[in-house]
Amino acid sequence: MLKLGVNVDHVATLREARYRGRGRGEPDPVAAALDCEAAGAHGITAHLREDRRHMQDRDIWKLREVIKTRLNLEMANAPEIIGIALKLKPDIVCIVPERRLEVTTEGGLDVAGHVQAITDTRKRMNDGGIEVSLFIAPDPPQIEAAARNGSEFIELHTGSFAEAFDEEPQCQAELDRLIAGARQAHDLGLKVNAGHGLNYQNLPVLHRVPHLVELNIGHTIISRAVTFGLAAAVKDMLRLMANYEGERK
Repeated sequence: MLKLGVNVDHVATLREARYRGRGRGEPDPVAAALDCEAAGAHGITAHLREDRRHMQDRDIWKLREVIKTRLNLEMANAPEIIGIALKLKPDIVCIVPERRLEVTTEGGLDVAGHVQAITDTRKRMNDGGIEVSLFIAPDPPQIEAAARNGSEFIELHTGSFAEAFDEEPQCQAELDRLIAGARQAHDLGLKVNAGHGLNYQNLPVLHRVPHLVELNIGHTIISRAVTFGLAAAVKDMLRLMANYEGERK
């Protein structure tokens, strides 16, 4: 069965827009994660960035405390974050590239160019009982390097596929890259996850990619929750306001 890991970073993004630096605020990504679990999600994904632009340390530790499914920590291969991960002990880490100027993670990890450094981190995580996934583009040299690295998983970057979705033949070309990449990874003994830019429109097409174990999806789920939850939120506020007016009379 294809599994769903829900990324709750964008819940924290919304909170930080108003409450940054206060140690509190709404919406709460931990409460959102529990709602996702209750709805049937197979795991929770969160990215603790070096600049702490959305998820904060307290969020990550609270997630580790309450999550009952599977906690996937996205992280840069950076000493500070490596140290946190080894103490936190998520079920799995996904090592991703990270640049301060990007809005969200752009492109895949260059495993082929940093084999030794990534292998060292992989070994430390495995020694700590933590599985490792590498977030990479569906490029043969990167997939081959990931297999040599010894990681259990790769996560295929689906961003180019998502960007090209409305443009043929580019979409088919990107889909073919993902199919070939998944087959190569599977033949090399890697388990295959995928994520980035997946939504309710392009996901049915992605089902053509073989050997997928888990999809990590965040922004589109949070966006749909905001849209379809707005009516209930407005009605709740109007109800409170009506109660206030009743008390004034």
